[in-house]
Amino acid sequence: MSIPFKSTPQDFFQRELFPGNIFDLLPQEHDCYLFNELFEQLDTSKIEAQYSFNGQHAWHPRKITSILIYGYTHGVFSSRQLEQRCNQDLAFMYIAEKRCPNFRVLSDFRKNNAEFFHNCFKQTVKLALEMKLASLGHVSLDGSKFKANTSKHKAMSYKHLKEKEQALTEEIEAIIKQADSSDKEEDASYADQSGEELPEELKFKKQRLETIQKAKAALEAREEELNPDKPIDDKKQISFADHDARIMGKNGNFTYAWNGQISVDSDNQIILGQHLSQNANDKQEVQAALGSIKENAGELPENISADKWLPVR
Repeated sequence: MSIPFKSTPQDFFQRELFPGNIFDLLPQEHDCYLFNELFEQLDTSKIEAQYSFNGQHAWHPRKITSILIYGYTHGVFSSRQLEQRCNQDLAFMYIAEKRCPNFRVLSDFRKNNAEFFHNCFKQTVKLALEMKLASLGHVSLDGSKFKANTSKHKAMSYKHLKEKEQALTEEIEAIIKQADSSDKEEDASYADQSGEELPEELKFKKQRLETIQKAKAALEAREEELNPDKPIDDKKQISFADHDARIMGKNGNFTYAWNGQISVDSDNQIILGQHLSQNANDKQEVQAALGSIKENAGELPENISADKWLPVR
Protein backbone atom coordinates (compact mmCIF):
# COMPACT_ATOMS: atom_id res chain seq x y z
CA MET A 1 0.00 0.00 0.00
CA SER A 2 1.53 3.31 -1.10
CA ILE A 3 1.80 6.27 1.24
CA PRO A 4 -0.90 8.89 0.42
CA PHE A 5 1.29 11.91 -0.37
CA LYS A 6 -0.40 15.12 -1.44
CA SER A 7 -1.12 15.08 -5.15
CA THR A 8 -0.42 17.86 -7.66
CA PRO A 9 -3.40 20.25 -7.74
CA GLN A 10 -5.41 20.09 -10.92
CA ASP A 11 -5.23 23.85 -11.52
CA PHE A 12 -1.43 23.56 -11.86
CA PHE A 13 -1.99 22.21 -15.38
CA GLN A 14 -4.67 24.77 -16.32
CA ARG A 15 -4.73 28.44 -17.26
CA GLU A 16 -6.66 30.81 -15.02
CA LEU A 17 -10.02 32.00 -16.36
CA PHE A 18 -9.62 35.49 -14.90
CA PRO A 19 -6.36 37.46 -15.11
CA GLY A 20 -4.49 37.92 -11.85
CA ASN A 21 -1.47 39.82 -10.57
CA ILE A 22 1.50 37.50 -10.11
CA PHE A 23 2.92 39.76 -7.40
CA ASP A 24 -0.02 38.81 -5.19
CA LEU A 25 1.97 35.61 -4.66
CA LEU A 26 4.52 37.62 -2.67
CA PRO A 27 3.80 38.10 1.04
CA GLN A 28 2.61 41.59 1.93
CA GLU A 29 5.59 42.14 4.23
CA HIS A 30 8.17 41.28 1.54
CA ASP A 31 11.09 43.72 1.54
CA CYS A 32 10.78 44.44 -2.21
CA TYR A 33 7.79 46.71 -1.50
CA LEU A 34 9.75 48.81 1.00
CA PHE A 35 12.78 48.95 -1.28
CA ASN A 36 10.61 50.07 -4.19
CA GLU A 37 9.12 52.91 -2.13
CA LEU A 38 12.60 54.02 -1.10
CA PHE A 39 13.85 53.90 -4.69
CA GLU A 40 10.98 56.16 -5.74
CA GLN A 41 12.45 58.84 -3.47
CA LEU A 42 15.88 58.81 -5.10
CA ASP A 43 16.78 62.03 -6.91
CA THR A 44 18.13 61.09 -10.34
CA SER A 45 17.71 64.51 -11.95
CA LYS A 46 21.46 65.13 -12.39
CA ILE A 47 22.03 61.94 -14.30
CA GLU A 48 18.79 62.33 -16.29
CA ALA A 49 20.21 65.59 -17.66
CA GLN A 50 22.98 63.61 -19.39
CA TYR A 51 20.49 61.84 -21.67
CA SER A 52 19.41 63.10 -25.10
CA PHE A 53 15.99 63.28 -26.75
CA ASN A 54 17.55 61.87 -29.92
CA GLY A 55 17.86 58.18 -30.66
CA GLN A 56 16.24 55.15 -29.08
CA HIS A 57 14.45 55.53 -25.76
CA ALA A 58 16.82 54.75 -22.86
CA TRP A 59 16.09 52.87 -19.66
CA HIS A 60 15.27 55.23 -16.84
CA PRO A 61 18.31 55.62 -14.56
CA ARG A 62 16.09 55.11 -11.49
CA LYS A 63 15.08 51.66 -12.72
CA ILE A 64 18.67 50.61 -13.39
CA THR A 65 19.77 51.98 -10.03
CA SER A 66 16.94 50.15 -8.27
CA ILE A 67 17.88 46.81 -9.84
CA LEU A 68 21.56 47.24 -8.99
CA ILE A 69 21.05 48.33 -5.38
CA TYR A 70 18.40 45.69 -4.68
CA GLY A 71 20.66 43.02 -6.14
CA TYR A 72 23.72 44.15 -4.19
CA THR A 73 21.79 44.22 -0.91
CA HIS A 74 20.73 40.61 -1.57
CA GLY A 75 24.19 39.35 -2.42
CA VAL A 76 23.84 39.35 -6.23
CA PHE A 77 26.77 41.27 -7.74
CA SER A 78 27.07 39.76 -11.23
CA SER A 79 25.24 41.75 -13.91
CA ARG A 80 24.42 38.54 -15.77
CA GLN A 81 22.94 37.00 -12.63
CA LEU A 82 20.97 40.19 -12.01
CA GLU A 83 19.38 39.93 -15.45
CA GLN A 84 18.62 36.28 -14.82
CA ARG A 85 17.01 36.97 -11.43
CA CYS A 86 14.89 39.76 -12.93
CA ASN A 87 13.42 37.18 -15.32
CA GLN A 88 12.95 34.38 -12.77
CA ASP A 89 12.62 35.81 -9.25
CA LEU A 90 9.29 37.50 -8.38
CA ALA A 91 10.85 40.06 -6.04
CA PHE A 92 13.44 41.09 -8.62
CA MET A 93 10.72 41.14 -11.30
CA TYR A 94 8.73 43.56 -9.12
CA ILE A 95 11.71 45.90 -8.74
CA ALA A 96 12.37 45.71 -12.51
CA GLU A 97 8.66 46.11 -13.32
CA LYS A 98 8.88 42.87 -15.38
CA ARG A 99 11.20 44.54 -17.89
CA CYS A 100 14.89 44.06 -17.15
CA PRO A 101 17.68 45.79 -19.11
CA ASN A 102 20.38 43.67 -20.71
CA PHE A 103 23.26 42.72 -18.38
CA ARG A 104 25.62 44.92 -20.41
CA VAL A 105 23.39 47.96 -19.79
CA LEU A 106 23.50 47.24 -16.05
CA SER A 107 27.26 46.75 -16.05
CA ASP A 108 28.07 49.85 -18.13
CA PHE A 109 25.73 52.04 -16.08
CA ARG A 110 27.47 51.04 -12.85
CA LYS A 111 30.97 51.59 -14.29
CA ASN A 112 30.13 54.95 -15.87
CA ASN A 113 28.27 56.47 -12.90
CA ALA A 114 30.38 55.77 -9.80
CA GLU A 115 29.88 59.32 -8.44
CA PHE A 116 26.10 59.03 -8.84
CA PHE A 117 26.08 55.77 -6.86
CA HIS A 118 28.00 57.48 -4.07
CA ASN A 119 25.39 60.23 -4.07
CA CYS A 120 22.61 57.59 -3.86
CA PHE A 121 24.25 56.23 -0.72
CA LYS A 122 24.10 59.70 0.85
CA GLN A 123 20.41 59.93 -0.04
CA THR A 124 19.67 56.57 1.61
CA VAL A 125 21.40 57.69 4.83
CA LYS A 126 19.31 60.85 4.99
CA LEU A 127 16.13 58.88 4.25
CA ALA A 128 16.96 56.50 7.10
CA LEU A 129 17.41 59.43 9.48
CA GLU A 130 14.14 61.04 8.38
CA MET A 131 12.29 57.75 8.86
CA LYS A 132 13.80 57.37 12.36
CA LEU A 133 15.55 54.18 11.32
CA ALA A 134 18.82 55.66 12.62
CA SER A 135 19.49 58.11 15.43
CA LEU A 136 23.30 58.61 15.41
CA GLY A 137 23.25 57.80 19.12
CA HIS A 138 25.74 54.97 18.87
CA VAL A 139 27.65 53.93 15.76
CA SER A 140 29.89 50.88 15.45
CA LEU A 141 32.96 50.89 13.19
CA ASP A 142 34.79 47.85 11.92
CA GLY A 143 36.73 46.75 8.87
CA SER A 144 37.45 43.71 6.78
CA LYS A 145 40.22 42.80 4.35
CA PHE A 146 39.25 42.42 0.70
CA LYS A 147 41.73 40.69 -1.59
CA ALA A 148 43.08 42.95 -4.32
CA ASN A 149 42.98 41.94 -7.98
CA THR A 150 46.62 40.85 -7.87
CA SER A 151 48.92 38.48 -6.00
CA LYS A 152 52.36 38.31 -4.39
CA HIS A 153 53.59 36.58 -7.55
CA LYS A 154 52.83 39.73 -9.58
CA ALA A 155 54.98 41.97 -7.40
CA MET A 156 58.64 42.90 -7.08
CA SER A 157 60.84 44.41 -4.37
CA TYR A 158 62.49 47.81 -4.83
CA LYS A 159 65.93 46.18 -5.03
CA HIS A 160 64.76 43.74 -7.71
CA LEU A 161 63.04 46.54 -9.62
CA LYS A 162 66.31 48.51 -9.84
CA GLU A 163 68.31 45.44 -10.89
CA LYS A 164 65.75 44.38 -13.50
CA GLU A 165 65.47 47.90 -14.91
CA GLN A 166 69.25 48.05 -15.41
CA ALA A 167 69.40 44.57 -16.96
CA LEU A 168 66.55 45.25 -19.39
CA THR A 169 68.03 48.60 -20.39
CA GLU A 170 71.32 46.89 -21.29
CA GLU A 171 69.53 44.12 -23.20
CA ILE A 172 67.50 46.63 -25.21
CA GLU A 173 70.63 48.59 -26.13
CA ALA A 174 72.32 45.37 -27.26
CA ILE A 175 69.34 44.39 -29.41
CA ILE A 176 69.19 47.83 -31.06
CA LYS A 177 72.93 47.71 -31.77
CA GLN A 178 72.58 44.28 -33.29
CA ALA A 179 69.57 45.34 -35.39
CA ASP A 180 71.53 48.26 -36.84
CA SER A 181 74.64 46.23 -37.66
CA SER A 182 73.79 45.28 -41.24
CA ASP A 183 71.08 45.48 -43.88
CA LYS A 184 71.11 41.70 -44.29
CA GLU A 185 70.24 41.06 -40.68
CA GLU A 186 67.57 43.73 -40.94
CA ASP A 187 66.01 42.10 -44.01
CA ALA A 188 66.06 38.71 -42.33
CA SER A 189 64.33 40.12 -39.28
CA TYR A 190 61.67 42.20 -41.06
CA ALA A 191 61.04 40.06 -44.17
CA ASP A 192 58.42 41.93 -46.30
CA GLN A 193 57.63 44.50 -43.64
CA SER A 194 58.59 48.15 -44.00
CA GLY A 195 61.42 47.88 -41.50
CA GLU A 196 59.84 50.38 -39.17
CA GLU A 197 58.32 47.68 -36.95
CA LEU A 198 60.17 46.68 -33.81
CA PRO A 199 61.55 43.13 -33.63
CA GLU A 200 59.34 40.95 -31.44
CA GLU A 201 62.08 40.44 -28.85
CA LEU A 202 62.72 44.16 -28.57
CA LYS A 203 58.99 44.89 -28.40
CA PHE A 204 58.56 42.47 -25.46
CA LYS A 205 61.57 43.79 -23.55
CA LYS A 206 60.50 47.40 -24.05
CA GLN A 207 57.03 46.61 -22.76
CA ARG A 208 58.54 44.83 -19.78
CA LEU A 209 60.84 47.78 -19.10
CA GLU A 210 57.92 50.24 -19.26
CA THR A 211 55.95 48.11 -16.77
CA ILE A 212 58.90 47.99 -14.38
CA GLN A 213 59.59 51.72 -14.68
CA LYS A 214 55.94 52.56 -13.93
CA ALA A 215 55.90 50.27 -10.90
CA LYS A 216 59.22 51.67 -9.66
CA ALA A 217 57.98 55.26 -10.04
CA ALA A 218 54.73 54.39 -8.21
CA LEU A 219 56.67 52.77 -5.35
CA GLU A 220 58.98 55.79 -5.06
CA ALA A 221 56.02 58.18 -5.03
CA ARG A 222 54.26 56.09 -2.38
CA GLU A 223 57.29 55.93 -0.10
CA GLU A 224 57.96 59.64 -0.53
CA GLU A 225 54.42 60.36 0.64
CA LEU A 226 54.61 57.94 3.58
CA ASN A 227 58.24 58.58 4.58
CA PRO A 228 59.37 61.88 3.02
CA ASP A 229 63.10 62.46 2.53
CA LYS A 230 63.98 58.96 3.77
CA PRO A 231 65.85 56.30 1.74
CA ILE A 232 63.64 53.51 0.39
CA ASP A 233 64.14 50.10 1.95
CA ASP A 234 65.14 47.59 -0.74
CA LYS A 235 62.64 45.11 0.71
CA LYS A 236 59.66 47.37 -0.01
CA GLN A 237 57.35 45.78 -2.60
CA ILE A 238 54.75 46.90 -5.11
CA SER A 239 52.31 44.99 -7.28
CA PHE A 240 52.41 45.36 -11.06
CA ALA A 241 48.65 44.81 -11.34
CA ASP A 242 47.55 47.17 -8.54
CA HIS A 243 50.04 49.84 -7.47
CA ASP A 244 47.83 51.02 -4.60
CA ALA A 245 47.15 47.67 -2.91
CA ARG A 246 49.09 46.77 0.25
CA ILE A 247 50.30 43.53 1.82
CA MET A 248 47.82 42.69 4.60
CA GLY A 249 46.89 39.68 6.66
CA LYS A 250 47.35 37.86 9.94
CA ASN A 251 48.27 34.48 11.37
CA GLY A 252 50.96 34.07 8.72
CA ASN A 253 48.55 34.49 5.79
CA PHE A 254 49.51 37.65 3.92
CA THR A 255 48.41 38.88 0.51
CA TYR A 256 47.70 42.10 -1.38
CA ALA A 257 44.40 43.51 -0.13
CA TRP A 258 42.32 46.57 0.74
CA ASN A 259 40.86 47.45 4.13
CA GLY A 260 37.12 48.17 3.76
CA GLN A 261 35.51 50.07 6.63
CA ILE A 262 31.79 50.53 7.40
CA SER A 263 30.02 52.50 10.16
CA VAL A 264 26.68 51.07 11.32
CA ASP A 265 23.99 52.75 13.44
CA SER A 266 23.04 50.61 16.44
CA ASP A 267 19.25 51.19 16.13
CA ASN A 268 18.54 49.16 12.98
CA GLN A 269 22.03 48.39 11.65
CA ILE A 270 21.74 51.06 8.95
CA ILE A 271 25.09 51.73 7.24
CA LEU A 272 25.88 55.43 7.67
CA GLY A 273 29.38 55.59 6.26
CA GLN A 274 31.98 53.61 4.36
CA HIS A 275 35.46 54.09 3.05
CA LEU A 276 38.33 52.07 1.63
CA SER A 277 41.75 52.22 3.27
CA GLN A 278 45.30 51.17 2.43
CA ASN A 279 46.20 50.75 6.11
CA ALA A 280 46.71 47.19 7.32
CA ASN A 281 45.13 47.86 10.74
CA ASP A 282 42.18 49.96 11.89
CA LYS A 283 44.02 52.32 14.25
CA GLN A 284 43.93 55.26 11.83
CA GLU A 285 40.39 54.76 10.51
CA VAL A 286 38.25 56.55 13.13
CA GLN A 287 38.85 60.03 11.74
CA ALA A 288 38.09 58.93 8.17
CA ALA A 289 34.95 57.12 9.39
CA LEU A 290 33.68 60.21 11.22
CA GLY A 291 34.33 62.29 8.10
CA SER A 292 32.27 59.86 6.01
CA ILE A 293 29.38 59.92 8.52
CA LYS A 294 29.44 63.74 8.68
CA GLU A 295 29.40 63.97 4.87
CA ASN A 296 26.47 61.55 4.51
CA ALA A 297 24.34 62.36 7.57
CA GLY A 298 25.21 66.03 8.08
CA GLU A 299 26.24 65.52 11.71
CA LEU A 300 28.39 63.35 13.92
CA PRO A 301 27.17 60.50 16.15
CA GLU A 302 27.17 60.86 19.93
CA ASN A 303 29.35 57.78 20.44
CA ILE A 304 31.30 55.41 18.25
CA SER A 305 32.59 51.92 19.02
CA ALA A 306 35.77 50.88 17.27
CA ASP A 307 38.29 48.80 19.20
CA LYS A 308 36.99 50.73 22.21
CA TRP A 309 34.09 53.05 23.09
CA LEU A 310 34.76 56.66 22.07
CA PRO A 311 32.50 59.63 22.95
CA VAL A 312 32.32 61.94 19.95
CA ARG A 313 30.10 64.81 21.10
